[in-house]
Amino acid sequence: MQSKHWLQLIEENQSDVFHSPKWLEVLAKTYDFTVRAKILIDAENQPVAGIPFIKIDDMFSPRIVSVPFSDYCDPIVQNREQWVKLTTSLISEKQPLTVRCLHNSIPLADDRFERINRANWHGRDITDDLDSIFSKIHGSSRRAIRKAEKAGITVRTAEHETDLRAFFELHLKIRKDKYRLLAQSYKFLQNIWKNFIEPGEGALMLAESDGQIIGGVFYLKWKNNLYYKFNASAPEAQNIRPNDLLMWEGIKYAKKNSATFLDLGLSDWGQEGLIRYKQKYATEEKVISFLRHTPEGSVSEKDAQIRSLLPQLTDLFTDESVPDEITEKAGDLLYKFFT
Repeated sequence: MQSKHWLQLIEENQSDVFHSPKWLEVLAKTYDFTVRAKILIDAENQPVAGIPFIKIDDMFSPRIVSVPFSDYCDPIVQNREQWVKLTTSLISEKQPLTVRCLHNSIPLADDRFERINRANWHGRDITDDLDSIFSKIHGSSRRAIRKAEKAGITVRTAEHETDLRAFFELHLKIRKDKYRLLAQSYKFLQNIWKNFIEPGEGALMLAESDGQIIGGVFYLKWKNNLYYKFNASAPEAQNIRPNDLLMWEGIKYAKKNSATFLDLGLSDWGQEGLIRYKQKYATEEKVISFLRHTPEGSVSEKDAQIRSLLPQLTDLFTDESVPDEITEKAGDLLYKFFT
């Protein structure tokens, strides 16, 4: 989305990578979405508030999402009046409207919406020098970083799409084997690679041991923030702690590229292991609220029946007896419906 007013709005206000044209283009290219935005303009023709959204019309009832497959995407509003103006026309379409909020609490006070889910979020201020940052992270993490270095693990920045494919296969496997979840399509990661990594607006950092890739993290840059977006590692390598070294190298990369904050992203509610890991590095902890306005009669009984099949199909395609290539194809076909 290259609207002049949208670009001005996100540059002049607090915004995150999920508001950025590069991220919204990834969604559009991967899923053939049309990304739009409602924007309020003042008397001087200047943008003062806005919300991006995508209308989805598939086998389920039509719905509006701001925006899918993103950790969060706060509306850019300063007060309730702006929020109501932006959402009234969307609500008038009588379709479910879903918003994920982290930083902006104004939508949480709107009784037209209910909180349908929540997730944990962590972040870290990295304005201090590296020595100070290292001294303040949790002691167990410092020991894990040193252990990884002593074990001979090295971290490098991915340079070729063969590296991307190796990372995806790790990502697919850990989603399948550890969490019994499908992975986003490889096309999704390819589009992130083209939009962020190739232009130098982020990095895929890979941990290696004896020439083998054993872990990786996707870091995306927007403004002065670096975003920890995807992580994967080989289960058999957990004892030599590649994830901690990858986090530390990500912090060093952030400092080198003038970032002042590391966004550690979403963790599902109750995902205790991941939450504890991020808490060892975080200086901030918040809740992401999933809000939905559901007009009467906008969701059919048929929707509920079809949606109940998705977890069953996920269980089927992530069973240990299913080859990874079949699990990957299932993600290609089904993941777009998880909105």
